[in-house]
Amino acid sequence: MKKELLIKHRLESDTVVGSWVSLGSVEAAEIIATSGFSFVTIDLEHTGIDIKTAESLIRVIELSGSVPIVRVSENDPIQVKRVMDCGAHGIIVPMVNTPEEAEQAVASIHYPPKGIRGVGLYRAQKYGNGFKEYKEWLLGNSVVVVQIESKEAINNIDNILSVDRVDAAMIGPYDLSNSLGVLGELNHPEVIKAEIIFLRSCMKCGVAPGIHIVHPDREKLEECMKKGFRFIAYGVDMIFLENATRQALSHTRDLKY
Repeated sequence: MKKELLIKHRLESDTVVGSWVSLGSVEAAEIIATSGFSFVTIDLEHTGIDIKTAESLIRVIELSGSVPIVRVSENDPIQVKRVMDCGAHGIIVPMVNTPEEAEQAVASIHYPPKGIRGVGLYRAQKYGNGFKEYKEWLLGNSVVVVQIESKEAINNIDNILSVDRVDAAMIGPYDLSNSLGVLGELNHPEVIKAEIIFLRSCMKCGVAPGIHIVHPDREKLEECMKKGFRFIAYGVDMIFLENATRQALSHTRDLKY
């Protein structure tokens, strides 16, 4: 693991801005990772990316100078173990609704006695040559991010964020709005109220508040930073591609021959 890539300790006080990949393209991930984002998240929840592709993405993101983080498809210790053994620096876990679920997420990336992760040798452990080094790195530098996406999670927020070794929490506005009965109404008073509760709890518990700004927007980014969000995923490979394609196509319509 490259020590200069670490973000865990930056999350204690700094704002960390990364990005997101969903297409499974190693080339797209490499372009995003070399652009200067602090981390790049590989999404296994809402994509067709398999474990072998995830391994290739982890490798190219790390070698390109960014931090590879994987959003797992669910709070599954087996999947967490596999992506960590492939070399992920941390995980984002969706739909964490209780402190017990947060504890399971943390336990899944750590070996006993700190956790429940089985011991194996693969890329993260330098294929058997670096297990001791990896074990020491893991304790001090791996990142766990829980996603707060339901009314139940908001009701349990202080207890969830008080779990040891939870580094950041990401609010999921769309799923949260659905849970509150106002699907897609992100400016609804109930959604705004839940966001305020979330941000206050993050500050109280010393956990970095996070959000994914899917559609790149400078004003939205500035707004989120002013609100106090410090773990920010900005854009996603497919949106970057779509935006660039539409812009390029607009040039052909503007020109007259």
